[in-house]
Amino acid sequence: METEKVLVAMSGGVDSSVAAKLLTDAGFSCIGCTMKLYDNEDAGIPKANTCCSLDDVEDARSVAYRLGMPYYVFNLKDKFAECVIDRFVNAYEHGITPNPCIDCNRYLKFDKLFERADIMDCRYIATGHYARIERAGGKYVLKKALDETKDQSYVLYDLTQETLARVKFPLGTLRKTEAREIAAEAGLINARKHDSQDICFVPDGDYARFMEDFTGKRYPAGDFLDENGRVVGTHNGAVRYTIGQRKGLGLAMGAPVYVCGKDMQANTVTVGPEEMLFDRIVYADEVNWIAIPELTGPLRVTARTRYHQTEQAATVYPAGEGKFRLEFDQPQRAPTPGQAVVLYQGDTVLGGGTITRVEK
Repeated sequence: METEKVLVAMSGGVDSSVAAKLLTDAGFSCIGCTMKLYDNEDAGIPKANTCCSLDDVEDARSVAYRLGMPYYVFNLKDKFAECVIDRFVNAYEHGITPNPCIDCNRYLKFDKLFERADIMDCRYIATGHYARIERAGGKYVLKKALDETKDQSYVLYDLTQETLARVKFPLGTLRKTEAREIAAEAGLINARKHDSQDICFVPDGDYARFMEDFTGKRYPAGDFLDENGRVVGTHNGAVRYTIGQRKGLGLAMGAPVYVCGKDMQANTVTVGPEEMLFDRIVYADEVNWIAIPELTGPLRVTARTRYHQTEQAATVYPAGEGKFRLEFDQPQRAPTPGQAVVLYQGDTVLGGGTITRVEK
């Protein structure tokens, strides 16, 4: 029987390298690839700091060759600019906090890579994500990684049954320390390489600076307002502030204040005490269900509104086609439009959507 072929997405980091190692050891015929997503210099980014740097490509190539795998670099810059960077900039300009890692998974990793996989006769795609895929009741289900400190199921909630049938996550049952040990024992060049912590195209975290460089725009200063609408200071451009932010405001108001709202048309930022940040009801659209075909009535769940948040108890209700309303048992701090809200039962991902608005 012909060996099944797997296209392995390799960032140059240790996780995707170990995924390739495990699949090769399991007898799959693996092909390594790295997605070239943008030119670092065009974005004003030091090339050695990101997953698209020459060093990372060479690390991925080194691992692929050590494992006896063919290796390719795919130029996906135009698609990345259209589906990730443009959406990122547009969201911030409209006062929404985007989630570019989910967009990248949706439009690049599990869209364009499948096109390449089909051309190369690869049955599967594999990545270094920490999550698990299992079969249950005739369906594929997405589950949290066994190492919950590394779990990445939050950014994978948008996967479909068709995608789950063709994706492999070899690291889902490993702890990060075990992955590094496997890499070291195999002599992989990146066994001790540091993990990337930031948005890949904004490695210094200064997304407003990136937006100005990318668009050529300058985002003007405006008024800080208190909860009663009184001007209490001057900000450096509303795009530079996120809901819940405390640091870097430069305001002396006698007590700590936080960003509680933004009006992008008026270019104002509202600040107030932390209790203003708490909301109990979240509305979402662009919903994708994995473990259930659809939501037909109230359902008890746990939910995250941020990547590394501890799941919180809630009830989810249908709210129209492709939408739901989520009511938390306890008010949550700063659930933010544009971010994903992902629903779980135990370690199984039910599905999720994009937050559109919140209520007390």
